[in-house]
Formats: sequence, structure tokens, C-alpha cells
Amino acid sequence: MARYTDAVCKLCRREGQKLFLKGQRCYTDKCAITRRAYAPGQHGQGRKKTSEYGMQLRAKQMTRRYYGVLEGQFRHYYDMATKMQGKAGDNLLVLLETRLDNVVYRCGWASSRAEARQLVVHGHFTVNGQKVDIPSYLLKEGDVVAIKENSRSSEKFKAVLEANAARPVVKWLELNAAACEAKVVAMPERSDIDLEVDETLIVELYSK
Repeated sequence: MARYTDAVCKLCRREGQKLFLKGQRCYTDKCAITRRAYAPGQHGQGRKKTSEYGMQLRAKQMTRRYYGVLEGQFRHYYDMATKMQGKAGDNLLVLLETRLDNVVYRCGWASSRAEARQLVVHGHFTVNGQKVDIPSYLLKEGDVVAIKENSRSSEKFKAVLEANAARPVVKWLELNAAACEAKVVAMPERSDIDLEVDETLIVELYSK
């Protein structure tokens, strides 16, 4: 499975905002954005005039880095979004939000989406009672995601659950912390997604 293996903090610096790629570190003073709030590289602190294409590209790069998907995957989601009813930009974000790895992260069962992806691949979760180890698995309304019973007692999960216990859960998920399961009670709307990006710029970029 292809994945990004370089330093992730510079991705946040390049996009100029926190993408929460390093888990708990992002909430501390050690966060790269807090320490060096400028783009990485030799000319990172220089002023640059951004073109229309540049703004569109940054919107696309920020979104796919936020959710941890590669370019080919992202384009596939966009193609899916254009075939759905409604606005393509909103549909794109909904598809990304309903990925299994993102839902695991949203439930507080992982400190970052990268960690959530790893836990899913290792087979720690079930969907509607069936083991699913595909991070890109798309959930739908009514689906129930749960931590496997033999995984709940592991020291790894105990530590993660304790560290993320105070994280608020999005309203389209119904979390049962005691049973270590969550239900998709509704499909997310654009107002439920906290990513600060103009998705219409992505549509404009791919429409060229």
C-alpha cells in the first residue's frame, strides 16, 4: 500500500495551518506551526504572489493531505463525487469523511489519521459485526463500527482511548464509549466538516 513516508510537520507548514497529522503533538507548543509558522525550504519566509491556479492547487493539496490520501485516490473520489446528486465539492468532502480510517479517528480511537489507518490495516475493527481491514472502506448511514473485543484490552488501545477521551465527537456519529462502538446516524453535511478549505477551488481545478 503506497503511502507518504516523509516528515509530516512540513506539510502543515506548507499549507499554513494545522492538519493534525502528528496526534497529541499538534495540541502542544511543539507543533511545527506554533514554532515556525512559515513554509519550509530556503525561500519559505519570502513573500509570494499566488495565482488563481496556485490557490486551486493549494486547496486540493491541503484537502488530500488532511485526509492522508494520495493523488490517484483523491482523483477517484472526485470522479465519484461528480456522479452523485448535489454539489461535487460537498460530495467530495462527505466521501472523505466517511472513510473508515477517518471515522476511527473521529471517534477518538486513534491519535491521528495515520495511526487510525494502521490500526484498521491490522484488523482491530469491525463494521456491522464483520472484520474490515480496508482504511478506504466507505461507511453509510446505519453502519456500526466497533473495536474488536480482543483488541479492547490491549495496552495500546487503553492508552489511546485515555489520551483522546476528551475529544468531542462529530454529531453525525453516535458513540457508545462503554461498548467501544459508534453508529453512523446520518451522512455528514458540509457544516459538520471542520476543514477550512474552499472546495469549489478543487472543482475548478479538476474542471479545466
